[in-house]
Amino acid sequence: MEMIDLSLGQLARRIPGATRLFDAHRLDFCCGGNKTLRAAAEAAGVDAAPIVEELKLLAGRIDASGERDWQDASATELVEHLLARYHAVHREQLPELIRLARKVEQVHGDRADCPHGLAEHLSAMAQELESHMRKEEDVLFPMIVRGQGPRAGAPINVMRMEHDDHGVALRAMEAMTNDITAPGGACTTWRALYTGLRTFRADLMAHIHTENNILFERFAPAVVH
Repeated sequence: MEMIDLSLGQLARRIPGATRLFDAHRLDFCCGGNKTLRAAAEAAGVDAAPIVEELKLLAGRIDASGERDWQDASATELVEHLLARYHAVHREQLPELIRLARKVEQVHGDRADCPHGLAEHLSAMAQELESHMRKEEDVLFPMIVRGQGPRAGAPINVMRMEHDDHGVALRAMEAMTNDITAPGGACTTWRALYTGLRTFRADLMAHIHTENNILFERFAPAVVH
């Protein structure tokens, strides 16, 4: 099968650096990982041919990032990684981002380019994400660690649907912040907020990718289209 007809999730699993490439071209490899590169590029209105060439170059390189290839990790190792690298980190990130967003709105609320409503949106994201992570920690992950992953199709489907909701929330966050780009004359707090938002976005996308395209694929493969 040609590379263009593989799903974004398959390419992200197989080629180190593919996720960064997809992010640069605004191709949703985490929630939309079951779409082929051809379909995703067409939907985004971008030419897939240059992306295929870049993927071929990446595939021919040795990954020098030092990032572990989690494709080969055991299910238990993956769960432990997800809990430490993403669940714990999101719980640290969001309260500070909400605090900074509130400060920016309070001080710069009279500016037209102020991200009005961002603090409230982030608070809602934090609540939804906390509920989601608790379900994984209390139900799904224990099933997987106990070796019951093949029987976890129903909760996996629920988690995938909630991941889609998180993706929608990220797009709304981007719309509120001019794609997380600080305007001219933005104060230090404003710039710090947007730096944190970019890190949070990257972490959440990597989190969803690791679950959807690596862990969940072992027990409930997504239908590629």
